[in-house]
Amino acid sequence: MAAPMAAASGGSVTRRLLRGVSRSLSSGGAPAEEPEAAVWVPGTPSRGGGARTEPGPGAEPGVVCPPPPFHRVNVVFVDREGRQVPVRGRVGDNVLHLAQRHGLELEGACEASLACSTCHVYISEPHLARLPAPDEREEDLLDQAPLLQENSRLGCQLRLSPALEGARIALPRLTRNFYVDGHVPKPH
Repeated sequence: MAAPMAAASGGSVTRRLLRGVSRSLSSGGAPAEEPEAAVWVPGTPSRGGGARTEPGPGAEPGVVCPPPPFHRVNVVFVDREGRQVPVRGRVGDNVLHLAQRHGLELEGACEASLACSTCHVYISEPHLARLPAPDEREEDLLDQAPLLQENSRLGCQLRLSPALEGARIALPRLTRNFYVDGHVPKPH
């Protein structure tokens, strides 16, 4: 696991550089592979799991078939004490809200409006490399998060996708808590 980095001005640039170097080294210098699209070719068997490869009635050969509705993704949350909590969610679920629904102490003081860093999490490799890069607003807020690492992200900005299948999402040992009166946020 990478050592925590200090949150200093210019931290966003440093995090991006570290992330780029890390991805380059982990993939042998080549860019990360994109997941293969499911395309139906007549006379070929279906592949198990993931996207459907056989079209419905009347579909043309070579048509890309979407994944089945409500595709499930399995992730493992690791709480502050190191306990592992396996969770199964739907594609599109917000990681912050998913954690809250399963009793994990991930605050989300701004209610996913991208105005705080209380939903700071660590995403396991190689899953981090499969996610879209954080935008500048998320990078700026991450600079305020304690115990920042190169695999830090804000849970409110992450949606479950097949790219996160099997990911470990760890909560940092401490966080900046904006609810000083003991209020515990309730998911919507």
